[in-house]
Amino acid sequence: MLSRLFAPKVTVSAHCDLPCGVYDPAQARIEAESVKAIQEKMAGNDDPHFRARAAHIKEQRAELAKHHVSVLWSDYFKPPHFEKYPELHQLVNDTLKALSAAKASTDPATGQKALDYIARIDEIFRETKKA
Repeated sequence: MLSRLFAPKVTVSAHCDLPCGVYDPAQARIEAESVKAIQEKMAGNDDPHFRARAAHIKEQRAELAKHHVSVLWSDYFKPPHFEKYPELHQLVNDTLKALSAAKASTDPATGQKALDYIARIDEIFRETKKA
């Protein structure tokens, strides 16, 4: 009797945790753009207090970008995507490594490299959304 009372009234299914509109590489891109912008600002400022604050914020933004890429990899991309884009696993790994490098560096080239990888993930993401 109680099991029928608390049984679900409607059954739903989806291939991801939530409807797919919640996933987008733009979140990672925005954070990575912040990393690169901070790296550029750090290059032009010798104030140690500014540089310390900037380094802290840069590291936070890089970690957020890594989080967004990881969520795409684990929650959005599914086996059919990995079959169609066999480079996707390596691309995500390279992106995470590039973001780690940017997190540890003040060189804007490391931030740009991460952005380049994220752009390729975005291309694949957009192609999967068309399907």
